[in-house]
Amino acid sequence: MSLAPQMDAAAPEVRILSAELSPRPRVAHALLLAAALGGTVVTLSLFITEPDLPLRTRAALAVLSLIGMGWTGYALWVLTQRRVLYARQQVVAGWMAVAFTSVFSLGALAIGIGSGMPVGFVAAAMGVAMIGAALVVLSRARRRLATLTAKRRALETQLAEGAR
Repeated sequence: MSLAPQMDAAAPEVRILSAELSPRPRVAHALLLAAALGGTVVTLSLFITEPDLPLRTRAALAVLSLIGMGWTGYALWVLTQRRVLYARQQVVAGWMAVAFTSVFSLGALAIGIGSGMPVGFVAAAMGVAMIGAALVVLSRARRRLATLTAKRRALETQLAEGAR
């Protein structure tokens, strides 16, 4: 059996797998990098230059700086990969969103409990809604990755059988 027809049938998938990151997602991740880096610089600058701020404010600035560093690292990873990895990138971003919204929610809840301020409880409730949204995004990304992985395995099997 000839391998050429099967290679032609798989050619679009092979091109997709070997393609570089297209301009639109590259721009989106560059904007994410700029926003995350800018926010991190601002929060870290405040943390470093304002030692007289209350402890909980300094703690919030430190956590926000760490979250900003996380998103900066993510954007750099995506931009330096230069390959189409959307499904994997979406799973990583989904896990980061779940983790960061959980940190936010717990922090808001701690503020509500510690200070007795109702606004802390309201923020924690909003955080729980954000966790729900992040979990939906993560679930979709994991399903998409599983589907694409299964398709890749099927194509590899098909190509291997055609080579025999």
